[in-house]
Amino acid sequence: MGLPNSDEIKGKFDQAKGAVKDKVGEATGDRELEAEGEADRASGNAQEGFGTAKRKVGETIEDLGDKISK
Repeated sequence: MGLPNSDEIKGKFDQAKGAVKDKVGEATGDRELEAEGEADRASGNAQEGFGTAKRKVGETIEDLGDKISK
């Protein structure tokens, strides 16, 4: 497994940010902040998934290049 790319890192950050907003919204009764947190988490999940797929495609291409050059 390679190092995480910027999409994976940004996705994880958005998930964490969303979790904090969600919990603060719940604690304060702020439904808007809670919903914003849930949306941030969902967006972060999608972005992380995209980044993971992008990294795996890159790794597959590298592996194919290694096999071809042998």
